Amino acid sequence: MSEKQIIDVADLDCIFLTYDEPNKEQSWIKISNMVPWAKRVDGVKGSDAAHKAAADASDTDRFILIDGDNIPDPDFFNLQLELNDTNESCVFRWRARNAINGLMYGNGGMSSWTKDFIYKMRTHENSDGTDANDVEFCFYPNYWAMNDCYSTTYPNATPFQAWRAGFREGVKMCLDRGTRPTLTEFEQRVHSRNYDHLCIWQSVGADADNGFYSILGARTGTYMTMLADWDYKKVQDFSVLEKIWENNSAEDQDAERCRELGDILRRKLGLPIVDMDADESQFFKHHYKSQFTNKGPMVRE
Repeated sequence: MSEKQIIDVADLDCIFLTYDEPNKEQSWIKISNMVPWAKRVDGVKGSDAAHKAAADASDTDRFILIDGDNIPDPDFFNLQLELNDTNESCVFRWRARNAINGLMYGNGGMSSWTKDFIYKMRTHENSDGTDANDVEFCFYPNYWAMNDCYSTTYPNATPFQAWRAGFREGVKMCLDRGTRPTLTEFEQRVHSRNYDHLCIWQSVGADADNGFYSILGARTGTYMTMLADWDYKKVQDFSVLEKIWENNSAEDQDAERCRELGDILRRKLGLPIVDMDADESQFFKHHYKSQFTNKGPMVRE
């Protein structure tokens, strides 16, 4: 590509990628009305395999991907992407607003992939054995984290879904490029923004549906990664996470367990996490959101 190319987002195929999200059928109705040309891939186990199935479903070499618990902002489909020699092969991942805790980062956000990128990558259950690719996509150099936020992710339709969302981030936010640090390395090796996100996942959400369970999940994930004998790379296997949930959740004991985990994580990892009530959680989310502005769809973080 010798000169820049302007592509209308509306000219790209749009794939809605679902697995077991409780609200996936209702969300599909909303997305079908918003994006009439959208296609759907459902029920493919494994993140790597599911993304390859999405690439197979697309008729355009570059396409938009929407996760199963994400609802886009309609205006996104009026935007244009500017491609050039530097970024033509890149994946673009935009931020999403998290309905539980108000965080705005790539987790759950919309993305634009090329088929070539997906067919060549080996991640998650199909990992090439590199720590960075066992639980994430984002460490490839041509995977770009973008600044703007164009959607909302709702990973909290049920207690288990909220717990799993928190657990996964409670694990991944502890890692340094996919590798678990030692206890003495923890604060130095965890990226400062990931550290902040980790603390917010473990503190904010009491005002949201099932938000308590996302906090419990995040604390459990961090505890099992940093303070227990557990293979953190299993975080990419949803069947393993379901078994952990079934073996550890007891409704009459969950609140006490969450407090106990908070005390342990504060004491042993030095995490500055707090037990916010619903009003405090709402206050945080209001002021956190007010600090963010979009800058343009091609602006990187």
